[in-house]
Amino acid sequence: MAKSTNRQFQFIGTAKSVQSVTVWYPAADVYQAPDGWVVKVELAGVSPEDIEIDIQGNVLYVAGCRRDKSCAMGMSFHQMEITYSQFEKTLNFPASIEGAKVEHNFENGLLLIHLRKSA
Repeated sequence: MAKSTNRQFQFIGTAKSVQSVTVWYPAADVYQAPDGWVVKVELAGVSPEDIEIDIQGNVLYVAGCRRDKSCAMGMSFHQMEITYSQFEKTLNFPASIEGAKVEHNFENGLLLIHLRKSA
């Protein structure tokens, strides 16, 4: 019985596949503030230089790439659950945000975007 059980676990342990996700969609929170909008986007493991922010009309686009910088040549993975690939987030607002003053900060894996009303 022990040999049979070990054989089953060995088979299950080697049946790993790489995720085929090409784009992932991070979680976001949107708050209306007296002077505009505050947006928080969850981007753990993403370098600030790999993030793009764009506004078109009433839509805010956040896009970029999370890269696995710890995986060296010749390494193979034992378990891989984190998605490393392109990401995008599209947020629709009730009115145009074009012309808003955009301030952003990246802290502890959260991208904070403040869209201040234009004067």
